[in-house]
Amino acid sequence: MSLRTGWVVTALALLLASGAVTSCGSPPGTDTGTARATTTPGGPGSPAGPDSPAPTAATVTPTPTQDPSRGTPTLNPTAPQPTGPDRSGDQADEPTPAQLAGRRVVYSYPGLTPPPALLADIRAGLAAGVIFFGENVSSPEQLRSVVRQLREAQQQSPVQAPLLLMTDQEGGLVRRLPGAPELSARRIGQAADPVAAATEAGTGAGTNLAGVGLNVNLAPVLDVYDVPGNFADRAERSFSSDPDVVAALGTAFIKAQQKTGVAATAKHFPGLGTAPANSNTDTGPVTLPAGLSRLREVDEAPYPDAVAADVGLVMLSWAVYPALDPDHPAGLSATVVERELRERIGFQGVTITDALEAGALQAVGTTGPRAVAAALAGMDLLLCSARDTGQGEEAAAALAEALSSGRLDRDEFTAAADRVTALRSGLG
Repeated sequence: MSLRTGWVVTALALLLASGAVTSCGSPPGTDTGTARATTTPGGPGSPAGPDSPAPTAATVTPTPTQDPSRGTPTLNPTAPQPTGPDRSGDQADEPTPAQLAGRRVVYSYPGLTPPPALLADIRAGLAAGVIFFGENVSSPEQLRSVVRQLREAQQQSPVQAPLLLMTDQEGGLVRRLPGAPELSARRIGQAADPVAAATEAGTGAGTNLAGVGLNVNLAPVLDVYDVPGNFADRAERSFSSDPDVVAALGTAFIKAQQKTGVAATAKHFPGLGTAPANSNTDTGPVTLPAGLSRLREVDEAPYPDAVAADVGLVMLSWAVYPALDPDHPAGLSATVVERELRERIGFQGVTITDALEAGALQAVGTTGPRAVAAALAGMDLLLCSARDTGQGEEAAAALAEALSSGRLDRDEFTAAADRVTALRSGLG
């Protein structure tokens, strides 16, 4: 089925003084997730000081279109598109389990230079993409050079679809690159013209990332906070406590960003709006006992609009929602992934986990079991963001073994890899 047609100064100073950091699924104060905070250029944790050259503006690409045969957004109509029934990602031979597995793993690495092992995995077609953090960036020029290395390695691989090169550029505290968008989600929601501010932020984020060669932004956050100062509001990552406002502003951000050719990611489904300020899925389990009516009428409410805007990816939360599934974190729950997100909301694009190393998954085991559990639940992309290429290799190896043994169904596995490859093929 195809996607629906169409696709703060004192408070900030206190957060920064306390060394606050945030991740895709974590409140300030943690450094293990997928979105360690950076401040405005020149501040603590900033990837580049005020003298660093600004990223070169990217040429805006045409508005996203759809490939009805794949059901996923095509962000760059001029890029090579997957055609016909071939599910090998432009590869003549049937892909091996290792190759299929690699197409579902996003890698990370420490420092400023991609390690040889990562480049080798990319050349072998064993990686879907790379996520970047502040420690990977010293300047826009340096990051562009890294991106060239990664793209050259990919061009030598059997998979001729661009890598997914991603980061968290939400705005406000959560930015990996200097520059746009500078307003936090909360400040966008408080603007005189919030929709115009959200549109400007989405355009700024996309232009900024495209200017250094990145093609996926793990933003915007669609969490609808319930209590001021809670998890979603604490670092100003929520547009509003009103789901209609979050839907409108999130959609404006998504549409504007994706016009620049950079895929957007709506997160953290089904929503972290009721999470207390001290909740931290990076360090331990979190259970959110919101009732079904709250979840569906408030927390999940912005997602149909995001789907109608052809959002490229949806990231799932690692919290447990007893009203939906009392036994599994959302990203490990087939009930949440398949019934709520796929069937009820209608999302047919790429699902992506939050940080696979999160403490919320400690009961599941190490990287391998976590990867397999996520795949069993219906997650397409696994985010290995511990800044260790070995983590990505461990996840891929576990997926390949489970596929070879029959624990993971090959048709379902290949369909997931196809969704990822289709997204990659629509990006520059």
